[in-house]
Amino acid sequence: MNLLLQVGIFLVGVTIVILTLFSALSTFVLPRSARSQLNRIVFGSMRRVFEAILHFSHNYSQRDAIMAYYAPISLMILVPTWYILVTLGYTLMYWSLGVGEIFADFRLSGSSLLTLGFSTSDSLLVNMLIFSEAVIGLVLVALLMAYLPTMYAAFSRREQAVSMLEVRAGSPPSALEMLLRFHRIHGLDKFGEYWKTWEVWFADVEESHATLPALVFFRSPRPDMSWITAAGAVMDTAAITLSAVDIPYEFSAALSIRAGFLALRRISDYFDIPYPPNPVYPETPISITRAEFDEVLDKLQAAGVPLKPDREKAWLDFAGWRVNYDRVLLVLCTLVMAPYAPWSSDRAPKLKLPPLFILKKK
Repeated sequence: MNLLLQVGIFLVGVTIVILTLFSALSTFVLPRSARSQLNRIVFGSMRRVFEAILHFSHNYSQRDAIMAYYAPISLMILVPTWYILVTLGYTLMYWSLGVGEIFADFRLSGSSLLTLGFSTSDSLLVNMLIFSEAVIGLVLVALLMAYLPTMYAAFSRREQAVSMLEVRAGSPPSALEMLLRFHRIHGLDKFGEYWKTWEVWFADVEESHATLPALVFFRSPRPDMSWITAAGAVMDTAAITLSAVDIPYEFSAALSIRAGFLALRRISDYFDIPYPPNPVYPETPISITRAEFDEVLDKLQAAGVPLKPDREKAWLDFAGWRVNYDRVLLVLCTLVMAPYAPWSSDRAPKLKLPPLFILKKK
């Protein structure tokens, strides 16, 4: 083997190891959203496998039970994938240094990465590579052990608010039910503090789900609940309150909607989901029809909820709020295969995603 070929093979091995470590760091350590093409390939490939399995399901409960394993299994597959790539990278480095035949180099690499110690070398340079590979193996395990508690803590915070929403918005959650229950039990003047709670929730979801994107696919403990349909119900309730309910203007409701659509857009950015950056109604249409909006207002009026007299203006105001999150809400519902909920997942299947949607670019 000539020197140029040796150097080339060694550099290929180094590149494989560096890119693998970058994938691990962007997943476990980096405190911001960072794309890892390897992660996207793993999750996208597993999505194809699970979509093939879904063909054997007969109802939503079965599909939900199957998809509940999608994110955990995909996440667990990342670690052996990293180990295989690191083993391959170091095998190429050992081979370029002339340690032995390719199979012997593979045994040395696997022994070093897994700290088994059944294969070694007398060369100082090779021993340095062996030690570095062993350190990488230990670091990957340590990162995974530290990562899982952090992820499940974020999942717990998210699901606590989603579970509590059922008390106020029903199951599945809807803006109509939420407004009726507040009017009947709490009083519409109690909405102010509630919007602040969800503004904080949206900020937390944006930070956690953009930094730890696997969380997007972790399903709620109950099949009829989902973080994305809960988000849609809360934003729709705030939009109807601001546009049609005749109570003093509540700026915290507007802030809650803004926090919501910014969170959904940031999560969508990670998955390269296209959406209008500055949508304006009616130039940008929404999925809610005027008839659906009027039907909700009729039910609110029949229950004694005070409404603004000008329905035309109320509709335009509502559409002006909804247009900010309509597209991202529906596509995220499709992406996570959310359960049925009015004004969100009930119309999401109209948006067809290719099997490897999360791998596609804008």
